[in-house]
Amino acid sequence: MMKALMIEGVNACALHDVEEPSLRPGEVLLSVRHVALCGSDLSTFKGLNPLVALPRIPGHEIGGEIAAVGEGVPADYAVGRRAIVIPYTSCGVCPSCRKGRVNACRSNRTLGVQQNGGLAERIALPYGKLILNDTLAPRHLALVEPLSVGFHAVARGRVEAGDKVLVLGCGMIGMGAIAGAVHRGAEVIAVDVGAAKIELARRYGASHIIDAAKEDVAKRVEELTGGDGVDVVIEAVGLPATFTQAIDLVAFAGRVVYIGYAKEPVSYKTQFFNLKELDIMGSRNATAEDFRNVIRYLESLERKPDDLISKVFAFDDADKALPYWAAERDTTLKVMIER
Repeated sequence: MMKALMIEGVNACALHDVEEPSLRPGEVLLSVRHVALCGSDLSTFKGLNPLVALPRIPGHEIGGEIAAVGEGVPADYAVGRRAIVIPYTSCGVCPSCRKGRVNACRSNRTLGVQQNGGLAERIALPYGKLILNDTLAPRHLALVEPLSVGFHAVARGRVEAGDKVLVLGCGMIGMGAIAGAVHRGAEVIAVDVGAAKIELARRYGASHIIDAAKEDVAKRVEELTGGDGVDVVIEAVGLPATFTQAIDLVAFAGRVVYIGYAKEPVSYKTQFFNLKELDIMGSRNATAEDFRNVIRYLESLERKPDDLISKVFAFDDADKALPYWAAERDTTLKVMIER
């Protein structure tokens, strides 16, 4: 038996004894060292995630160390090596998979969402779902997945050097979009409510920051772009107001990328889709290449990205992490469990 955190019901979680995972051919047993909590985990805890059936072991932002390997696993996946988990599945036969866009698989089952996740002492996974990395600090391995979601949105938006990019929302996913756009040479305008997150956005390369609680966002964007609007808007909030705001603030012939999704219907003035001839795109999960781009980015930083981690809980106190985040959401960027 081993310990795992189980979300039992609405606002209820506890550590449980669960069965050890069995190791099949082609699989690796990962000793989980770090799990960062995602907004989807918090939504599950609050009973707001329609994709989850309870009880559920949460956690898909995972870093760990190889503890054992099954038959047929390549020699590179040696016991003791550190690894990052790609937590999505792909069926290989749906339209997305046939197009090579496996991150948007119709039958995807993300760890911690449609199946039990990584907030346990050990987890068995196909070796192809691990990216080996002995360079990053162990704690930072669990930052790769959430940042990669933002990097993927930047790739969807075809961001390039010289673009003006507006990022709505400076949570962890938005921070990934900010870092990814800056990494490509774009000029980034970051928008959120409250000084802490937008100042962090500046630290990760945003040229301009806008506190939406204190400034008129549209007026400020107009000033910063000479009235043209931005080349790309990346929406990482998931509210009807920011969905429509993205259309208003993007330039003619611009691109809009939605990472967040609104929980209620959104009403648009659709003439701007045509008048501006916009490219409007969704962005889902991330690819292995996005993961590798984030790894290279983190390895290139002169300072450690510890400021992206708001609070760390020991594994034995994992049952306290989600209640803490629920109470402190406005001031919390990322909560991490460490074993």
